[in-house]
Amino acid sequence: MSEPTNKSPRNTETSTRIVAGQAAAKRPLGLKIGIAAGILALVGGGAAVATTFNSGTPATVQETAAAGDPAAELRLGYFGNVTHAPALVGVSQGHIAGELGDTKLTTQVFNAGPAAIEALNAGAIDATYIGPNPAINSFVKSGGESVNIIAGAAAGGAQLVVKPEINSAADLKGKTLASPQLGGTQDVALRAWLTAQGYKTNVDGSGDVAINPTENAQTLKLFQDGKLDGAWLPEPWASRLVLTAGAKVLVDEKDLWDGSLSGKPGEFPTTILIVNRKFAADHPDTVKALLKGHVKSVEWLNSAASGEKASVINAALKEAAGAELKADVIDRSLKNIVFTVDPLAGTYQKLLADGVTAGTTKQADINGIFDLTALNSVAGEKTSAAGLGKE
Repeated sequence: MSEPTNKSPRNTETSTRIVAGQAAAKRPLGLKIGIAAGILALVGGGAAVATTFNSGTPATVQETAAAGDPAAELRLGYFGNVTHAPALVGVSQGHIAGELGDTKLTTQVFNAGPAAIEALNAGAIDATYIGPNPAINSFVKSGGESVNIIAGAAAGGAQLVVKPEINSAADLKGKTLASPQLGGTQDVALRAWLTAQGYKTNVDGSGDVAINPTENAQTLKLFQDGKLDGAWLPEPWASRLVLTAGAKVLVDEKDLWDGSLSGKPGEFPTTILIVNRKFAADHPDTVKALLKGHVKSVEWLNSAASGEKASVINAALKEAAGAELKADVIDRSLKNIVFTVDPLAGTYQKLLADGVTAGTTKQADINGIFDLTALNSVAGEKTSAAGLGKE
């Protein structure tokens, strides 16, 4: 059994919790057109705005190092979700910091992908764990200049959970559903699935089914209060609604992926690791060190005993998100997730098409979105970019 790393890294790590989406949760359930359009403009343009941060504190200017040298600091983003366990373990157990050596590790915790992308494009972070759709959107809007996907992290672990009386897609007409954030991976999946069921949805919250992007903790509360009929959520939030709020699973997203695009039935990318392209070009050794820590984290997750794994993730969640999970919630969450460094590149053309269907991105050429050369060097086995970049 692989043991967690307890050694003290040479660098000093600091962490900031950024809960993007709280402002959206305070809005009435019927989103106003002007507000939603403004959010969509941020998602579509990858805008860099200080208001991404609840604190309102402008991003600090990073201490620079000469191009080609290890960076003085690596600023890493991730979410307080079980689907981000490679980040949670990598940070809390020192796998990442231990590989970075003298490079300082600073972390920031986000609620959803579009907010993390805004921070990356604003220069507030250098790399982040994130869902695939915001990464695709940023790449498209920047003409391929903003980010590269450098590894996978987790597959699976997303479900549409609903009130017990909802038994089929036909029961959703006129209902109100939630997703973590407009343009996020679960938001796109929900909108694309509803379109396939014959429903119309709009980014302003109108349509046959209303979709209200809502911060995950607020989604739980609103569902418990009877103000939401369901939500498409990543783990542990899907499990929390099922086990603590009486929801049931209407759609398990793994059932929508037959493996024809990736060769792995039931697997779809939920969490990936991306990096700012300029940062990667300036500091390739730092990116390689990050990947070494990331690979160690995934290997640990796939070898640790279930009880130990749950304990380590739960402790990291308490640090990142402010609270631990009940044993049944974390156990159910982990059963729904595959931890893998493979980003499942063969699925990305469909993910792009789903974003176009959802109205959160535009059709474009995404060739070059992957750079898996460092991962393949570190991991010792070839992971395919499916013709969409370097490997």
